[in-house]
Amino acid sequence: MAGILQGGDLLETAVQIEKNGAAFYDAMAQSARGKTVREMASFFAGEERKHLEIFQEMLSSAGEPQPVETYPGEYMLYVKALADQHIFTKEQDAQELARKAASDTEAIDFALSIERDSILFYSEIKHFVRKSAQEVMDKIIQEERKHLRQFAELKKQISGS
Repeated sequence: MAGILQGGDLLETAVQIEKNGAAFYDAMAQSARGKTVREMASFFAGEERKHLEIFQEMLSSAGEPQPVETYPGEYMLYVKALADQHIFTKEQDAQELARKAASDTEAIDFALSIERDSILFYSEIKHFVRKSAQEVMDKIIQEERKHLRQFAELKKQISGS
């Protein structure tokens, strides 16, 4: 079926998500008003770069397992739809998005959205990598969940709730 993504394509998408995530967090750190937000954004930029390296390594040995489907290509169409909806797979400029945030709270809201989208996307693409790489994917998903919790806590902290 023409136009269907393969495991390697999904990893390429993950690489782009991580590159753009690092750019977003770098810009968030530069435009943050508060020291805590600035430091946390810098930390997460580094985390995104670590994930980027992992996905680049996985690309060199991407497998092509096939999940159970009710019709050919069903699962890949679903994952492609997830990728198309991710905030950082569109033509948007990650840095501009961070700079346009009206406040630290708004920037954190963007970060929360990024982390949620990443968790969902990575949870699905792990089915398209070799079994040996699925453990690594689980680790990345756990790290993204941790990031989500940390940003949620930071938002509570700076908004006083």
